[in-house]
Amino acid sequence: MTMGHPTGSCAGLLLALTLALSAFSASAQETTPSHGIAIHGAPAYPPDFTHLNYADPDAPKGGLVRRSATGAFDNLNPYILKGQAAAGLTYVFETLMASTLDEPNTEYGLIAESIETPEDRSWAIFRLDPRARWHDGKPITPDDVIWSFETLRDKGHPFYLYYFANVAEIEQVGERGVKFTFAGGENRELPVIIGQLPVLPKHYWESRDFDKTTLEPPLGSGPYRVAAVDPGRSIEIERVPNYWGADLPVNVGRYNFDRIRFEYYRDRTVERVAFKAGAADIFAENSAKEWATAYDFPAVRDGLVKVEAIPNEIPTGMQAFIFNIRRPLFADSRVREALAYAFDFEWTNANLFYGQYERTKSYFSNSELAATELPSAAELEILGPYRGRIPDEVFTTIYEPPSTDGTGNIRANLRQAFRLLGEAGWHVKDGALRNDETGQPFAFEILLVSPSLERIVLAFVQNLKRLGIEAQVRTVDTTQYQNRMDEYDFDMAVGSFGQSLSPGNEQRDFWGSASAKTPGGRNLVGIEGPAVDELIDLLIAAPDREALITRTRALDRVLQWNHFVIPHYHIQTTRIAYWNKFGMPDVIPPYGIDIDAWWIDPRKVAAVGAGKAALDDE
Repeated sequence: MTMGHPTGSCAGLLLALTLALSAFSASAQETTPSHGIAIHGAPAYPPDFTHLNYADPDAPKGGLVRRSATGAFDNLNPYILKGQAAAGLTYVFETLMASTLDEPNTEYGLIAESIETPEDRSWAIFRLDPRARWHDGKPITPDDVIWSFETLRDKGHPFYLYYFANVAEIEQVGERGVKFTFAGGENRELPVIIGQLPVLPKHYWESRDFDKTTLEPPLGSGPYRVAAVDPGRSIEIERVPNYWGADLPVNVGRYNFDRIRFEYYRDRTVERVAFKAGAADIFAENSAKEWATAYDFPAVRDGLVKVEAIPNEIPTGMQAFIFNIRRPLFADSRVREALAYAFDFEWTNANLFYGQYERTKSYFSNSELAATELPSAAELEILGPYRGRIPDEVFTTIYEPPSTDGTGNIRANLRQAFRLLGEAGWHVKDGALRNDETGQPFAFEILLVSPSLERIVLAFVQNLKRLGIEAQVRTVDTTQYQNRMDEYDFDMAVGSFGQSLSPGNEQRDFWGSASAKTPGGRNLVGIEGPAVDELIDLLIAAPDREALITRTRALDRVLQWNHFVIPHYHIQTTRIAYWNKFGMPDVIPPYGIDIDAWWIDPRKVAAVGAGKAALDDE
């Protein structure tokens, strides 16, 4: 039968239905511009907020702050893979939206004064603030935004390729709007991710090679610009006096220092000595031993230096010995599990860390996202289809890394390690652990970037030696370390995977198959597994906070029981020392210390100067 064109009343009915459906669709997509956006729920600050709760709107401006860094730098473009970017460059550039330290993954207007997105978040429109200007006075335009996105995706660090993978289309809307259309299913995080897009000046870069390193001070739009550069040794930035965004609510009371100078030192030991000598004003301590032993010096006793351990609610993520499972030596999970029995955290914590740390057991430690109990019914429903493709322990057992009594006697652990290694085809012959088929000795290298880690790693190496394993420790400079990690040129390394309170698309870069072979990616382990890929997709598509927690825990369990890393330890405070010359707000945000809300107090500066002079005379 051939259908003809509808006529008469049928045609009228069809037209009415079409119009009704169109009206319903349009109504369903009605949106209202908002001053901010959260992945789940609504922003805490109202549309008329004037400043962040942890910033003082009356903070004075002025003064020089001396900061420090380790290694060296050879690049002032922080958005490419090549070279080592200098410290402080994030002050020069800006993103579409600005995040805060008192809300998990919520953003407010910066270059974009508003965001507009439908309920299903299938697209987002960012409308640029008409006041937004580059440091040369030219306006920031939608063309800059589009160019920045395309350039970062095509020529920037590989991270951006994965982070922005779900953007299907970008176009200008009206005079100041930029619309991002998304693909790949429900993904509530995508508008927030695009809010983090660094916006770069198209007119500046059109005459330059974006993907090459440069020491030319770049053009930006942020509160600071590069004032002086001594390649590899120091960089100084200065506050822009006519900064366009100074009165934005996210900026009021912040960026108070006139100048910030970053001096580079060979390593953390030298950097710490420089701070104690007064060559740097602020030092964030990451060594438990130094925190326990190195801060009883005259300036501290006289109150010239403040030493504080400030509690925080920051997810600690995972610091660990990272296996490179691209290496055949570590392809068998039984081998990886066996080596975990050689790391004696309890002895290390008592003898090297002064008991300051807790053992890390989850990739999302210090948060509600961590899988620390048996899986719930909702998790089992998610994990059920993967039976046979993921470890059986995921369904039945709470993950606990091997532990000891802290005495240094780990014979029981070594017996477990020998059992697992034997199952994997490794036995001791002629005083060395050898592969049953090839006779190959079990030997590998542990790559480090900081000498302070050596004492920790060497204790681990001694325990490996008792298993007949020869592990060599190699400590390299920052540049060589980064190059080798970018090319996955390591057997085992000490590294970390930072996490937020709302994990999402970045998990693809951490654990996704597509990232495993891309130079410069963050899938350092080399994971290529469809089950992990699918769990990441489910996490990203979580429709609400409850679902996000459930799906993150499910992913956490699979990562835990594959023994991709040997977990280290974490601490739930920020350890910071500073010369007592600063004023600061009364409120400390839960997710970090906002040094940008501090200011120079001239009276304290004078007191520190007098106190140091008195110490020098003693």
